[in-house]
Amino acid sequence: MQIIAITGRSGSGKSTVSAYYASLGYPVLDADQIARQTVLPGSACLAQLCEAFGPEILAPDGALDRAALAARAFETPEQAHRLTQITHPAIVKALLEGAANAEKTGKPFVFVDGAVIVGEAFEPYCDQIIVVLTTEREALSRVILRDGISKQAARARMAAQRSEEEMRAAADYIIENTEDREHLCTAAGQILEHLLKNAAS
Repeated sequence: MQIIAITGRSGSGKSTVSAYYASLGYPVLDADQIARQTVLPGSACLAQLCEAFGPEILAPDGALDRAALAARAFETPEQAHRLTQITHPAIVKALLEGAANAEKTGKPFVFVDGAVIVGEAFEPYCDQIIVVLTTEREALSRVILRDGISKQAARARMAAQRSEEEMRAAADYIIENTEDREHLCTAAGQILEHLLKNAAS
């Protein structure tokens, strides 16, 4: 089974691509969901995050306040890198376990949806990388609407991520998400056909 990463900057539309593949019956691992599980109360990751970013990142019930963590972690690229250094070893371990379980489905691929893959600890485990791109204006609009944050906060978050140039350089396949959902899914379908053809040969 091959591990196919689906990545892109915040607001790119990668989750729509992942949902499309899932609708076709392919196993899809959500790296963000797995990341949530690694920072549950009592976890080693959460304790390390508190030490690095302060107890203010905790909600009154002791759970992680993701908005508070994001506000601190995405202030600078250095802070964002510190976040990944703490969380990624646990996330990588969980993703590899998920991929091993997905192999039981008999499908040739497992897709991993994650914003932070290029240049990070999980990239070497990926057989192919699909990068979804959109305009900065469109991405900002989606992030602000989706997460209920200010334009300034959305810009800070995106500035802390890998650049579009880095994403393009790492990509095996690129989807330019500049039209509607139908066009996005059509492009994803064409990539799937190519992946299947290569797997068969």
